[in-house]
Amino acid sequence: MFFVDKTNFIKEWWENRDVVTLITRPRRFGKTLNMSMLDCFFSNKYANRADLFEGLSIWQDEEYRKLQGTYPVIFLSFATVKAGNLKDAKTQIKQEIARLYEENRYLLESNVLSDNERKIYNSTTIQMDDTMAQNALKALSVWMERYYGRKAIILIIITKEFVIAHRLSYSNHPHSRWFIFLLRSFLC
Repeated sequence: MFFVDKTNFIKEWWENRDVVTLITRPRRFGKTLNMSMLDCFFSNKYANRADLFEGLSIWQDEEYRKLQGTYPVIFLSFATVKAGNLKDAKTQIKQEIARLYEENRYLLESNVLSDNERKIYNSTTIQMDDTMAQNALKALSVWMERYYGRKAIILIIITKEFVIAHRLSYSNHPHSRWFIFLLRSFLC
């Protein structure tokens, strides 16, 4: 048995200060594991969970010990979106977005949302229209920034299977156009 400490990736990623990072590696290379590690390290859901990183290389750096558990993190995975047609794939994506909104319902009880924003929040369901879905992640990140006083870290997992199943390319295929627009709206 052996263990490989990959926590130096946290420091490397953080110090790059990239606005967008695209991680491409072969299958089974640890992309999802690294994203989960970033989530556990930065997410305020894991505040006061030093036990997750004690004894690992990242924990030797005082600066990073202070960073652990201090950021709002939005973690979205399209790994479960496996529908073979556009309508069902959109529904599955909307389910993932609605799940994120359910996880963050505390925002509704706070004073960071206007009345109009509360209506938008409550309308972000599986039945939301495509435009609302395309704006949902950006809106959630803005509200989280207001609530926590710092920008949210957004982690999105898009698998090779998702790309292939939904014909993601710069073609004129209806799947492609909708998904590319959706992904762009998440990143801008």
